Amino acid sequence: MRQVEVTVVRIYLNEGEAQLENLLKRLHDWEHVRGVSVFRGIAGFGESGEIHTSKFIDLGMSLPLVVEFFDTPQKAREIMEHLSTTIKPGHMLSWSANINEQD
Repeated sequence: MRQVEVTVVRIYLNEGEAQLENLLKRLHDWEHVRGVSVFRGIAGFGESGEIHTSKFIDLGMSLPLVVEFFDTPQKAREIMEHLSTTIKPGHMLSWSANINEQD
């Protein structure tokens, strides 16, 4: 096995903003990233300061969503640049990581 450097990208969305389907389509069909995971938060707050929770009676569908993917540093940088016009400023972050790959 060998260590390969990648960049992990995390994007914060809100269920109510209806961006998820378009983002997944873009990452899959256009950008061809290695893989994507979507996490639905049980609680959170953002720039508005309003706390959103997943209570049984809460039907608002305004919970936080986290979309995460990784790819080569160059490809991740390019994708972040492409997405910068559709993702709110401050809602996309990245960091370096290493993965194990077969030799």
